[in-house]
Amino acid sequence: MKYSKTALLFLIVIFGFFPQTRIKGVMTLRPKLIQLTIIVLCTILLVSCQADTTISNDINDVLVDEAYIEELIEKFSPLGDVPIPEDNELTEEAVELGKKLFFDPRLSGNDELSCASCHVPTLGWSDGKPLFEGFEGAQGPRRTPTIINAAYHKSLFWDGRADSLEEQALGPISSPIEMNMNLDKLADKLSKIDGYTELFYDVYGEDITIDNIAKALASFQRTIVTTNTRFDQFLAGDYDALTEEEILGMDLFANKARCIACHNGPHLTDNRFHNVGIESDDIGLKEFTGRNADDGAFRTPGLYGITQHPPYMHDGSLETIEDVVEFYNRGGDDHINKSAMIKELNLTEKEKKALVAFLHTLEDRSLEEIEMPDLPDFE
Repeated sequence: MKYSKTALLFLIVIFGFFPQTRIKGVMTLRPKLIQLTIIVLCTILLVSCQADTTISNDINDVLVDEAYIEELIEKFSPLGDVPIPEDNELTEEAVELGKKLFFDPRLSGNDELSCASCHVPTLGWSDGKPLFEGFEGAQGPRRTPTIINAAYHKSLFWDGRADSLEEQALGPISSPIEMNMNLDKLADKLSKIDGYTELFYDVYGEDITIDNIAKALASFQRTIVTTNTRFDQFLAGDYDALTEEEILGMDLFANKARCIACHNGPHLTDNRFHNVGIESDDIGLKEFTGRNADDGAFRTPGLYGITQHPPYMHDGSLETIEDVVEFYNRGGDDHINKSAMIKELNLTEKEKKALVAFLHTLEDRSLEEIEMPDLPDFE
């Protein structure tokens, strides 16, 4: 213990300075002195134990050491620029057109649902529901994923069935249980709305086509990004951007909690598919590959804005981010095909709290503030 040598030295000095004597009146000093010595010694030992407990169970000194922080930061990567495909230049005009389309319910079969019906800005660009609600109240089989930083994904949807934002954009529009719009009729429908033909011609130099509808929607989604969270500021060298508790959470994320095994790279996802143990009849990736090894496997989501759009998991079965941490801490549930990577973590309550605190550093509430577009000929 830190103060044990000090306590021993104090004891030696006290007894060496006041030797036992038989002089009248002095014999009574020794017992009192012993009592005083014991009290002081116990106090010093108690402080020593408390100091050691703080060091072992709270923020370790190493977490505020600059050399260690630099080593920790090396485990992560900054996001960098949004990838832009060569055949879909990102221009202000294309973004504005895509924004109009994103919020226009006339892209649906009943003129009531827009992309923003499920991707609500104030709900972290998701919908706050365990399972999405689609065309005429139809309940979907999975939770609505956020589009925050979706521009960095290498595959889209929980099962990865789309390889680009352009491909992804048309899926919900044509899905019978989502927006239920016949894609063969959509371009003609929009061309009859005063204003859209001119907007498409200004951006793409041609009349409305289904491909250009997809390009415009993808362009808008590429602007729903955040690259300046407190986490990003910390990576850039502003070590005051995170508290000591959040740094501890970041350390746990990269080490003991093993989150980084799947949530790695610039977007905090390995862009792969895993079965984390959720007990469900949804076969996930297996629907497209036919491989038993892919049964119940879903795409690793990126974590930017993760605390802004509960509930969680592909089926919305976990209500809070604390529930997610507890789920992984216990080693997931018991799906027969659960990945061998999912194991008990044995985190303490303080460590779980710190991990949640770190995940909050990935927030960007400014993304929830967006000016609604003026839609062409819309009443």
